[in-house]
Amino acid sequence: MTRIYVPCDSSALALGADRIAKAIASEAEQRGIDVQIVRNGSRGLLYLEPLVEVETAQGRIGYANVEEDEIAALFDAGLHEGGAHAKNVGVVDDIPYLKKQQRLTFARIGITDPLSIDDYVSLGGLQGLRNVLEMNGDAVCEALVDSGLRGRGGAAFPAGIKWKTVRAALADQKYIVCNADEGDSGTFSDRLVMESDPYMLIEGMIIAGVATGATEGYIYVRSEYPHSIATLNRAIDNARDAGWLGASVLGTSHAFELYVAKGAGSYVCGEETALLESLEGKRGIVRAKPPVPALTGLYGKPTVINNVITLATVPIIFAKGAAFYRDYGMGRSRGTLPFQLAGNVKQGGLVELAFGVTLRELIRDFGDGTASGRPARAVQVGGPLGTYLPESQWDIPLDYEEYAKVGAVVGHGGLVIHDDTSNLAELAQYAMHFCAIESCGKCTPCRIGSTRGEEVIAKIREGDTSVKQITLLRELCDTMIGGSLCAMGGMTPFPVLSALDHFPEDFGLPRTPARKAA
Repeated sequence: MTRIYVPCDSSALALGADRIAKAIASEAEQRGIDVQIVRNGSRGLLYLEPLVEVETAQGRIGYANVEEDEIAALFDAGLHEGGAHAKNVGVVDDIPYLKKQQRLTFARIGITDPLSIDDYVSLGGLQGLRNVLEMNGDAVCEALVDSGLRGRGGAAFPAGIKWKTVRAALADQKYIVCNADEGDSGTFSDRLVMESDPYMLIEGMIIAGVATGATEGYIYVRSEYPHSIATLNRAIDNARDAGWLGASVLGTSHAFELYVAKGAGSYVCGEETALLESLEGKRGIVRAKPPVPALTGLYGKPTVINNVITLATVPIIFAKGAAFYRDYGMGRSRGTLPFQLAGNVKQGGLVELAFGVTLRELIRDFGDGTASGRPARAVQVGGPLGTYLPESQWDIPLDYEEYAKVGAVVGHGGLVIHDDTSNLAELAQYAMHFCAIESCGKCTPCRIGSTRGEEVIAKIREGDTSVKQITLLRELCDTMIGGSLCAMGGMTPFPVLSALDHFPEDFGLPRTPARKAA
């Protein structure tokens, strides 16, 4: 019997993967060919989806961008044997886009059936949890500190410090909350984890619970991810049946239960305190800090809040050791980050590499330039509130501290590429507009500053490039950065100021020497 893999993640489903799987099964039956259809996760090579793979003696042979009406012709060419065809891209593991990566967190995605516990365990899953169950909680938290893992949601706060704080807190109940409200433009790494390797996230959350003494966990998933929610719920049920969850985690005295919560559809709920408000059934508005959630979080109890990638990375750290993970990266940015190539790019997808790689390398060696074929002009890094980096900054190592030096952020690792037809003044105006419609409204700098900012940029684009308007725009940005309660208002000026500083001609202003970042 020949195994044929057809991905079941959202990106492949949007391109007809379900119909393709049915067509392959039907065609094989008609021809009397014995095949097993495996619905695997995505490899993250989104520019090749739907990517059908066939198991052969040489390895898994891929057929890219397959369409339903091509199935008969593919079988004529010997699909079930890895036969030659225009859509054949060879052994998938040897595709340069994949082979040049350093996949640690994403080592399993696209390899297996996402819901098969046997597949997960056979590929190294659960080893981290088994090791943690033999350790003291203090030692677990210290090991996480030693690994150098920082929050992958964008804030980059040391994960081990957060865990230690929750562990040391005295309370009758503690919680683990996973922030899966992935709303940044150009980001999809969280979705790929949840749909392609959900047990990795589940294992990471159980480890967090065991380490800190938390007995309940919640995965807060954005409502726009129905496939992620369905996959997680099925995976949690399977994990519970396998003895991972409940009153006795893998037969030990540790208890941990896990639930999925559907998000309320608000971008600001990606901010940790607004997320907690929403999770408690309230309107998603930002809380003032202090107190911090690690001490007063969900329902007023000590709470670990980590991003999907942070928690999904935990298992490999405890399976292979803190030093193993720490050996990747540079400076204080240790380990790897899943960079997500999106926007005007020829080869969009997920690229996991150690910190230190540059934008130029990612665009050239993985993205293969723009989809339009025109020169790339700017890259927005870190979501809709991230800065626009001009080509002069594309050789800066992707590292939290190195980017901070030029007023930029690495964020969640999302990269949105723009070619030379993009108008950065228009994009800057949209940043203010986005903030105005997504603001929770609690603080004046964000609520009013974004509205006034959109109006001022509109006047500048209409031709009023007077010193008065430019000064007003910069002062508005300063007020938002310094006075906003959270990153929603505090970071909205980043794309605006970077566009103004590096692309003044789009605002109708003369180009002057670049301003030095604060």
